[in-house]
Formats: sequence, C-alpha cells, structure tokens
Amino acid sequence: MATHQYGYRYGYREQRDVYAYDDGHDGHDGHGHDRHGSGYDYGYGYGYGDRDGRGAGPGRPRRGLGRLPAGVRAPVEARTWREFGYLLLGLPISVVMFVWTVTSLSVGAGLLVTFIGVPVLAAGLAGARAFGSLERVRARALLGVEVTSPDPVRPRKGGPMAWIGAMLKSGVSWRHALYALLHFPWATFAFSVAVTFWATGWALFTYPLWQWVLPMYAGQGGLQLYGDDHHSVYLDNPFEIGVTCLVGLLVTLATPWIVRALTTVDRLMVVGLLGASRLESRVEELESDRGVVVDTAAADLRRIERDLHDGAQARLVNLAMDLGLAKEKLAEDPQEAARMVGEAHGEVKTALQELRDLARGIHPAVLTDRGLDAALSSVASRCTVPVTVEVDLSARPAPAIEGIAYFTVSELLQNVSKHSRATRASVDVWRAGDRLMVQVYDNGVGGADAGAGSGLAGLAGRLDAVDGILLVDSPAAGPTRVTAELPWRRA
Repeated sequence: MATHQYGYRYGYREQRDVYAYDDGHDGHDGHGHDRHGSGYDYGYGYGYGDRDGRGAGPGRPRRGLGRLPAGVRAPVEARTWREFGYLLLGLPISVVMFVWTVTSLSVGAGLLVTFIGVPVLAAGLAGARAFGSLERVRARALLGVEVTSPDPVRPRKGGPMAWIGAMLKSGVSWRHALYALLHFPWATFAFSVAVTFWATGWALFTYPLWQWVLPMYAGQGGLQLYGDDHHSVYLDNPFEIGVTCLVGLLVTLATPWIVRALTTVDRLMVVGLLGASRLESRVEELESDRGVVVDTAAADLRRIERDLHDGAQARLVNLAMDLGLAKEKLAEDPQEAARMVGEAHGEVKTALQELRDLARGIHPAVLTDRGLDAALSSVASRCTVPVTVEVDLSARPAPAIEGIAYFTVSELLQNVSKHSRATRASVDVWRAGDRLMVQVYDNGVGGADAGAGSGLAGLAGRLDAVDGILLVDSPAAGPTRVTAELPWRRA
C-alpha cells in the first residue's frame, strides 16, 4: 500500500517564524519544525493511499464508501467489524484467562505451606504469560496495536528451580496475571454493551424488512411495546414502523463509536500491562545507542589515524629526509643546502597547519573557551558560501551537547560547500523548552538524501545516540533546511 505521511511540529518564539517541513514520501513519518521559543510541540500525521499505490490524495476523487461522511460509513467499515469481533472474542478468552489465573494463584497460595505451592504459582504465571501472547496477537490483528513483546524469562542459572525463581521474580509475569484478573469484568461489560447496541440498532433499523413475520407467524400486528389485561400497544402502522426504523438508524450510527470507545480501554490495557515496561524499553534503547556511540568513536579514531598517516606523518617523514639531504650538502654546496632548508621550513608550516586542523576536528579550543557562538562563526568563515550565524542561548548546554551541535553544523556546512551550489546559507541556534535546536539553511539545488548510507544518515545516527532528531527538508528544486534537535543538558 502506498502511503504518504506528513508531519508538523509547532512551537512559539517571539519575532521568529522559520518553517521546516518534511514530506515522508519514503513511507516514514515526516516531521517539520516551526521554531518559536517556548518549545511547545504539536504532532499531526496524515496517511493516505490504497493497495495498488494510487492514493486518494488531493485532486483524486474518492470512490465507493469514501465519498460518504465518516459517521455514515462507520457501521459498515472493516475497522468497525474488526473491533466488534475483538469484543466478541474477548469474553470467552477472558473467562478462560480469569479461571486459569484465579485457580492457579489461589491453589498455589494455599499450598505455600508446602513446597508444592511454589511451582504451582510459577506455572500459573507462565500460563498468564501465554495468554498475554495470545492477546497481543489478537490486538495486533483486530485493533492494529503493535505491542513490543517483553523479554522471556531468562534464569541466570540452569535448572527448573532457577526458572521457577525467575518466573516468580518477574514483574512482567505478575502484570500478565493482573491483566487476566482485570480484563474479565471489563470484557463482560464491553461484550454486553457492544452486543446490545449492535443487535438493537440493526434489528430496529431493519424492522420494516422483517415486521411481516409477526402477524404471519405470531398472530400479532408487530412488536409489542406494552400490554395488560385491557389493552396492548404494537408497532404495526406505517408511522410507528418509520419511527422505529429511524431510531434503529440512530442507534446503528452511534454503535461504531461506542465500540471504538470500548476498544480504546482494551488498547490501554494491552499496552500498559502486556507490553514491555518503560524501563525495559529504555534499557534496550540505551543498549542500541551505546552500540552507535562505540561504532562512532571507533570510526573517529580510524579517521584520525588515517589523517595522521596520510597527512602530517607523511610530511614529517619527507621533512626528515629533506633535512638529512641538506645536512649532507651543507659542506660542499651551502646554497643548495640553504634552499632545501627553506623548503623544509615550508613543509613544517604545512604540517603544523594540518595538525591544527586535526586538533580542531577533535575538539576546537574556541568551543571550550567561548561557546557555540564563536565556534560556529569560525566554522562559517571557512565555508565557501556566505553564512549568517545567529545563536540565541541564555546559558551553555553540557559540553557533550555543545560538541555534537558544533560537529553537526560543521558537517552540514561542508555539505553546503561541496554539493549545494548555494549562494547563501544561515545557521540558527536556539533553545526550545528542554531541547537545543540547530537549523542550517541554504538556497541551493536541494535534493539532499537522508537515506541509509548517506552522510546525513550517519549524522542522524549520532544524534539518535543522545536522544536527538535530525529532520531534513530538501525538495529537488531547493532550498534545503536541516533541523537538529538535541536534549538540553545544563553544563
């Protein structure tokens, strides 16, 4: 299915209105930044498309049910039927889960006076985790909820006793048991409400189609609303039948939204109790980021070694050879020796400049001494394109964040010099809430690719290692605007 997604993020900052927009034509989420100073962000996403890749975008007419308002087509949409099916299946599954969990936990707790209760409790928790796996699959298939599965129980030592101990100590296992206990009363309520509204709405809405059954087979004019020994009220005249149909239509139109409200609670329960905990997710994210940091550091060390080997080291070797030759010619040809010493002096200056550049690439002294404003102005002065720099920071962030911001701007300005064919560029740095925002703009040809394997992809990986984000807006005809968002950490 071809999908286009557009994202917008907004903030507030006085007297500034710089807009960034990313069209996620590659199927990933697009993000943009409209930067103003308070850093309030509001996310909006829109996706559209169909299986044959022909999206129902602007200028393309909708077909079939797509022409109807959402409230009218909701009762016959596939989503509504999937959610209703989820609620129907929820009751029998929750009954089995509840019975298993209550039985195993109560029996296990009662047998704790003996050793038998411990493995019974562990078996009950293992069963609850198995039911949780089933519920995640059901939520993914019918509700479209992607829930990260928690890590399996891994005892530090082998053997059944180690597994039992790990199962009983696992907070995930107890959360699955809690889900089984809480879901049963909720599933009973949701099943009753959903079936009642669904059956009542469709039965009343289609009443004119089956009303003839009552006088033919039941001997009465229609549905009985009231009856006693003296009189009865039936829905048997055209006006009453029409009103019944209208009431049924209203109930039918309202039922999908009631079903969606009920399944919203199920989504929250599945995500909150059956997924990986926030701590586990954070640990996994930090482990991934640590790998990125290690790889980046190794790549930097290789770059420094290559620059030293191919640059300053090679020049110093040539310089030593030239000075040796000059020493040999000093007695027999002083003028030639003086000329060679002069050339060696020039090589020394070049080698010193390369070493300064290399040291600046590792960490510039001006950044440590004077902060981002002076350091970015120094970088901008070496760009082949006129660059304006504006840094609006009332305090300095942590040195690590300053360094990442500096090297981000440095690499982006190198791209401007090499690839953009721009006539002007700008660098803006400001703080938005607890985030440090860096934006580099140029009026070049655009077409910057942030896909895998590009320099921008590597830069995005470095930012992601510190919970940062890189947003690229570079249409084919230009201009290009790259926004880096970093966490603000006070120095």
